[in-house]
Amino acid sequence: MKLRVLLVFLVLLVSQTVVSAAVRLPKVLGDNMVLQREKPLPIWGWASAGEQVTVTFAGQQKTTQADAAGSWKVVFPAMQANDKPQVMTIAGSDTIQLTNLLIGEVWLCSGQSNMEYTMKLHPKYAKPAKGIDSAAVDMTKLHPGIRIFNVEKVLSKPDVTSTGWNECSGEALEAFSAIGFYFAKDIQRELNVPIGIISSSWGGSRIEPWTSAEAYKTLPAFSAELQSEPFKVDEVEPGKNYRSMIKPLAPFALRGVLWYQGESNCINHDGMRYADKMQALIEGWRKEWGGDQLPFYSVLIAPYLYTKRKDRLPHTPETLPEFWEAQTQSLKIPNTAMAVVTDLVDDLGDIHPSYKWEIGRRMALIALANDYQKNVVSQGPVFKEMKVKKRQAILSFDHADGLKSRDGKTLSWFTIAGADGQFKPATAEIKGDKVVVYAAGVKKPAFVRFAWNEAAMPNLINKAGLPAVPFRTDALEWKYTANNFIGAE
Repeated sequence: MKLRVLLVFLVLLVSQTVVSAAVRLPKVLGDNMVLQREKPLPIWGWASAGEQVTVTFAGQQKTTQADAAGSWKVVFPAMQANDKPQVMTIAGSDTIQLTNLLIGEVWLCSGQSNMEYTMKLHPKYAKPAKGIDSAAVDMTKLHPGIRIFNVEKVLSKPDVTSTGWNECSGEALEAFSAIGFYFAKDIQRELNVPIGIISSSWGGSRIEPWTSAEAYKTLPAFSAELQSEPFKVDEVEPGKNYRSMIKPLAPFALRGVLWYQGESNCINHDGMRYADKMQALIEGWRKEWGGDQLPFYSVLIAPYLYTKRKDRLPHTPETLPEFWEAQTQSLKIPNTAMAVVTDLVDDLGDIHPSYKWEIGRRMALIALANDYQKNVVSQGPVFKEMKVKKRQAILSFDHADGLKSRDGKTLSWFTIAGADGQFKPATAEIKGDKVVVYAAGVKKPAFVRFAWNEAAMPNLINKAGLPAVPFRTDALEWKYTANNFIGAE
C-alpha cells in the first residue's frame, strides 16, 4: 500500500514538472493573428526558469532563455505587410506551432458600451438615413483581410480571457465591436493590407478602471488622492479593467488605439477633470507599450438628455457641453484626434448613437490622414478665433474648407452675449470660410457659444460632411504641459 502511494506521488510530481516546463504563450499570440508591419515584433511567454526557447518565423530564428521567474521574450525586426499565411514555431521542452499568420496593421479599440456595441445588435440600425449608406454586412461571409480578437468581460489575471484571434465572419464577427469592424473594413479597403483589430470594452465602465494607479500618481492633478488609502480617484479604485483587459495585451505591437468612452464620467459630473483623466489614461497606455507617440483617437460622446435621468447628481443642459469641452481639451496631448458624432443621433433618449458604421468610417478617416498620409479630410470645423466688428462676431475655423449647412437650413445652435454674459439665440451666416454671428439684442458681442446644450444636433459642416466641434469662447484657456492641464484666465 505504501509503495502504491509512493508511486502515485511520483507520477503526480513528474506530471506537474512536465506542465511547469511547458512553453506557454499569452492569449493575444495565437493562430490567425495579424502582426504589426514596419515595427519591431515582440514575441513572449513563459517556460521553466532557465529553459531555452527558440522562435522561428518568416525565415528568421531567435533564441533566448527564460529568466528566474520563467518569463522570456524575443524581438523580430520590422517586416513588410504580407497577406500570405505564415507559420510561427516556438520550441522549448515542447513545441507550439501558430498557423495562418498575416502581417499588416493592428489597432486596439476600447471603452464602454458604444465601443462594445456588437455587430449582432447592429442590423436593427441597417437602414439608410441622414444621407448615410447603411453599410449592411452579411456576417456569414468571410472578410479575408480582417482578423479580430475579442477580450471578454472577465477580470482575470495574469492574462485576458478570450477565444483568441478569429477570421472575420460568423459568430466571432457577430460578437465583435461594430465600430471596430467598420474601422477595419475602411482601412483595409484603402490600404489593401491585412488588418487586425483587438476589442477590449465594458459597457457602463468609467475611465478610472481602465487606467493604472501609477499613471494617476505621476500627475499633479491627482496629488490629493495620494493621501487616500486605498488609493481612489473620485471614489473609484483605478486599474481594475486595465490589469485584466489591457496590460496583458502588451507589448503586442500596435499602430494605435481607438477610444470611445465618457458617458459614465459625464454622469459623474467630471467636467474639465476628464481632460486630466484622459492624460493619465493615454500616458499610462503609451508607457505600457513603450511608445510615447502611440496614436490615440477618441469619439466626442453624443447628444443625450442627461437631464431626464434620475442620477445621484442632477444634470443641467450644460453638463454635457462642459464634458465635451474636456474631451476637446485633451486633444492638446500630442498624437490625438477625435471624431464628432453630433449629427448621428435619432433619439435623444438613447445613449447609443445609431450609425456605428459611420463612426467607424470617421475614425478610419483620422487614421488614414494622420498615420497613412492619405489625402482625405478627417476633421470637421474647429473653432480658431473670434473677432468683433460692430454688432457682429466673426468666427474663424480650422478645417473650414467648404463650410455649409448640412440640411440646407439656417445655421443652428449659435448663441451670443455681451459682457454681461446673458446669452441670446443668434443668427449665424456663412461668409466664405467664416461664420458671422449676431443678435438684435446684443450691441457689443463679447462671447459666442455653439451647440452648448445637451440636445444640440447642429448643422454646421464642411464640404467633407463632417460636423463642427461644439465650443464656447467664454471658457478658460487651457494648455497642456508634460505634467498636467493648466487653466489660465
